[in-house]
Amino acid sequence: MSSSLSYHQQKDIENVKHLRQLVKELPRFCGDFFRGIEPRTSSRTRIAYAYDLKVFFDFLLKENPAMSKLEIQDITLDYLDELHVVDIEEYMEYLKYRFNDRNQEVTNKERGIMRKISSLKSFYNYYYRNERLKNNPASLIQLPKLHEKEIIRLDVDEVALLLDEVESGEALTEKQKSYHAKTKVRDLALLTLMLGTGIRVSECVGLDIDDIDFKNGGIRIHRKGGKEVTVYFGSEVEDALLDYLEERDRIIPQEGHERALFLSMQNRRIAVRSIENLVKKYSRLVTPLKKITPHKLRSTYGTSLYQETGDIYLVADVLGHSDVNTTKKHYAALEDERRRSARNKVKLRES
Repeated sequence: MSSSLSYHQQKDIENVKHLRQLVKELPRFCGDFFRGIEPRTSSRTRIAYAYDLKVFFDFLLKENPAMSKLEIQDITLDYLDELHVVDIEEYMEYLKYRFNDRNQEVTNKERGIMRKISSLKSFYNYYYRNERLKNNPASLIQLPKLHEKEIIRLDVDEVALLLDEVESGEALTEKQKSYHAKTKVRDLALLTLMLGTGIRVSECVGLDIDDIDFKNGGIRIHRKGGKEVTVYFGSEVEDALLDYLEERDRIIPQEGHERALFLSMQNRRIAVRSIENLVKKYSRLVTPLKKITPHKLRSTYGTSLYQETGDIYLVADVLGHSDVNTTKKHYAALEDERRRSARNKVKLRES
């Protein structure tokens, strides 16, 4: 693939190719749906829809007597028009526990079921809105009630311990220490950047060297949906990046990876899985009872920013949440804490 394309352009082309393959495995009319939603969705979102719809059609072929003798390509919109609310409810039940194409057990919790039903609602809405379906049973389904998940994040002292461990590598095994000597400057820059800006792991992977603007203290990132924004960093992040760039200048990247900021041991652009593994490796040394992932580093940053500023709209903007209610939901416990702390702030009478 041409190295003149940015990482994000390359990923988009790969995703489009992957999506075309997935759509070929669905009923023929599904291509219209994916063309119809293309202007409003990212390629990653459409791929997620394709996987979800494949599960739905597999369910119909396995569980619906009217379609049990059909191949997936033989399903038409007429069959979907015959489905009722009870069929969609049976699908929700099926999602809790099923076997996939490779005969492996698959379970879905509330959030997994909700996502698949949301995909199905979008799918039905498209054909109903275009008057190609007379019935829309998916619109009558109530989504499962979500139980709020506790936000797992690093405390202030744990952040310091994590970065100290990355720097020293004291608690690593002997084998890990041999790798650590080669990667510690990179790892420290990467984790300091994520903890100091709250960027997503995919945004971190996509960074190129020329995305850093030291003059203004910012990095150019591509948000979900392809929007390009600048996120600003402080002096600790700047120092860690400058140290790493000195080392990065001495590395000869593999062809096609010359622009990548963070490189793997193979001198290729680092992968999401590699970042997930290094976060896991270091974090379990300093906080073994918390399951820390790159997303938890994002929550850590969001929490710190909210505690420092008390401005939920600023937190939403910096984290790239399109809806401030998403942010409010995440930091509801902190909001409550702030409201409680306000109870003695206003004095009615001098004591």
